[in-house]
Amino acid sequence: MAEVYYVGVDVGSASVRAALVTRAGLLETAAEEPISIWEPQSDHYVQSSAEIWDKCCTVVKRVTQNVEKSRVRGIGFDATCSLVVLDQDFQPVPVSQDGDKQRNTVMWMDHRAEEQAARITNTGHRVLSRVGGVMSPEMQPPKLLWLKENLRESCWDKAAHFFDLPDFLSWKATGSLTRSLCTLVCKWTYCPPDGWDAGFWSSIGLEDLLENNFSKIGSATCSPGSPLGGGLTQDAAADLSLEAGTAVGASLIDAHAGGLGMIGADIKGFQLPCEDQPISSRMVMICGTSTCHMAISEQPLFVPGVWGPCLSAMVPGMWLNEGGQSATGRLIDHMVKGHGAYAQLQEQARQRFPHTGENIYSYLNNHLSLMAASGPTVDLLGSSLHVWPDFHGNRSPVADPTLKGMVIGLPLSQTLDDLALLYLATVQALALGTLHILEAMKEAGHDIRTLFLCGGLSKNSLFVQIHANATGLPVALPDQVEAVLVGAAVLGACASQDYSTVQEAMEKMAKVGRVVQPDLELRGFYERKYRVFLRLLAHQREYQALMNQR
Repeated sequence: MAEVYYVGVDVGSASVRAALVTRAGLLETAAEEPISIWEPQSDHYVQSSAEIWDKCCTVVKRVTQNVEKSRVRGIGFDATCSLVVLDQDFQPVPVSQDGDKQRNTVMWMDHRAEEQAARITNTGHRVLSRVGGVMSPEMQPPKLLWLKENLRESCWDKAAHFFDLPDFLSWKATGSLTRSLCTLVCKWTYCPPDGWDAGFWSSIGLEDLLENNFSKIGSATCSPGSPLGGGLTQDAAADLSLEAGTAVGASLIDAHAGGLGMIGADIKGFQLPCEDQPISSRMVMICGTSTCHMAISEQPLFVPGVWGPCLSAMVPGMWLNEGGQSATGRLIDHMVKGHGAYAQLQEQARQRFPHTGENIYSYLNNHLSLMAASGPTVDLLGSSLHVWPDFHGNRSPVADPTLKGMVIGLPLSQTLDDLALLYLATVQALALGTLHILEAMKEAGHDIRTLFLCGGLSKNSLFVQIHANATGLPVALPDQVEAVLVGAAVLGACASQDYSTVQEAMEKMAKVGRVVQPDLELRGFYERKYRVFLRLLAHQREYQALMNQR
């Protein structure tokens, strides 16, 4: 029997990727293209939906060029939860003061709407209970309100369609305006089965979105992986070099695709504590520019400072809670590249790995091992340097976008050793941030026994080991390193109806590759470091209160 394939397309913050995936979940070939990010003002980040679609077409053509198109059974898209704005003719509308129409997408990490988010939080509206009680500037309601208040003539009055980027891609592929429950429930306050809460939109000054049964933000919805329209339209098929009618699954936010590509994986033979337990005992971390922490439950659990519970937002019929850190890979890059010894690090890494393609982080991991060779373990080198990692605000569980980063214990020197220690302390702080989220989820009723990591940072051995050590939990890593792309391909497989449910597709296509166990001898060290971590938060709150006194 001839092999059949599914295409998974993943639009991250800085690149578009595609993969050709088999029915068994094996990644045959992959391709990647960069996409532009513009920062017209501080904390304003914008992109072009037209450029993103063009890059999607490029990578899909590349991964399918050597297979018969009739054997490509389905395609699924995931993307960042960015906001795309189009007019009534589906043409781009500018989202910045400069009026550039091609720059029509407000990125997920754009924090221009902090003041609007705070005002929405202060309403105390009942929809806030499903976003941890606090409206984040990374969600769509505050961004929409900002556009109305600041770009009324150039954007708001011309806009006829507001899409989450994953829904824009599925619309572009199929012509269907049906939105995925993943995007609407997680980022727009939609709540099945009741739908939109008209009172909420009116209370925040966006009552004009109620017109025509909420047509500007989505009147029809479906679960992720549901087949959309008649599959690929003639135009989209031509753009992608695939057959018209090829099944297209309702999309996912990129982090949720990573969750789909991991959370249902077959774990037999790995002796994990979550074996023979429901998948609600697993938490998936999708670690890249930022990190998302995904946990599901059979009944709704309300976790203060953590988004959700969201019904059918990732796995149909299950409730999703989503914690997160707004800057992880981005924070590590910021700390390392801003250090005085960074140029020396680059040169040393180039000399050590001239042909292997190893990066600066492989060099730093090795350098730390050498520093610890005649003394304590690598983790203990971070005893006197402590970082509070919220340089871009705290998404969870504090849910305070105004928080800033802190570093305690810096020396006057700026040697390569100092840089390595700062890198280590930053990774440890991110792992303690994960522990902070786990503790909040546990208190609300979650019983997490194993972490499942995917995304770019899951390829960093130090990052993975420290997360195991700091949380005391084993970490499962995917067999296919690109679990997000496998998750996107699962959507195409479901839409093709080759699998009857998302759960069945997950079990057959998602696989664990290896497991990293925690070093339990470090438990006491991380308990102490966690107490310091929480004290840094208390100190920052105290400093803010002092400076706000009149």
